[in-house]
Amino acid sequence: MSESERLRLRDGSTPAWQRVADYWKGSGLLSQMSHFPGAPDCSYGGAGGYLQAASCRAFLSDTPWSAVFVSFVMNRAGVPGFNGSASHIDFVRDAYRHPDTSPYTYNDPDLAAPAGGDLLCFSRGRDILGPQGMRDFLASGSGDGLNMHCDIVVAANPGGDGKLYLVGGNVLQGVTMRVLPLNRSGAIWGLPRRTGSPADCQPSNEAGCNFNRQDWVALLKLKPLPAPSGMLPLPGAQPQCCTQCPLPMPENLRRCPALQRPADALPVPAGH
Repeated sequence: MSESERLRLRDGSTPAWQRVADYWKGSGLLSQMSHFPGAPDCSYGGAGGYLQAASCRAFLSDTPWSAVFVSFVMNRAGVPGFNGSASHIDFVRDAYRHPDTSPYTYNDPDLAAPAGGDLLCFSRGRDILGPQGMRDFLASGSGDGLNMHCDIVVAANPGGDGKLYLVGGNVLQGVTMRVLPLNRSGAIWGLPRRTGSPADCQPSNEAGCNFNRQDWVALLKLKPLPAPSGMLPLPGAQPQCCTQCPLPMPENLRRCPALQRPADALPVPAGH
């Protein structure tokens, strides 16, 4: 089932094309595409009539939405500091150049161990970049665009089935799961790499038939989320503690020790 079809999803009521339109709306990026033919009609959903639906479906079919899917997921998850974009290069550039404010840290995909919420990214360009080439491109200060794709890590099981599970939008015109092997340390094992040789899928070139064979360039690791209001991290590797604790107390929490105030400390007036 692909992006602009009218076939209904498993809920029995939602046409596939409406779900993709929801990705655009839920990412907050649809309004930026108002000058593209058909984009304004996607704001009507299924209530705009046949002509509006047909125009919206044409926009969904003609316009890449893989980065929009990532933006939709991260917005729905409430990742703090995430800036949605219709271009994957913006996520990658932000993590590399602004490590203090980006919700991600920039890593080599062959070295760091992925975890849920991370983004594994490859370059679509004709020139093979590789991890070092990608760093050189970002370090150059260029503001140029770059055709890329990022999948979202949904599960990493190095101690279980040894597999890494990712989902990506606009992969084969749908939301598609990708599965890669992990080694015992949790790092990705033997990423299939695109090379400069012809990649046509033929009986004589089996490697060209592997859809995971890409120019993998970066792993963006999601930073640990800040503790919810009323919860403070304890020193070292101890579990979190809380000052305004929920009841019953979760097993992984403990009440924070009372803070000792100096004897001469005075209350701070409100508003200061």
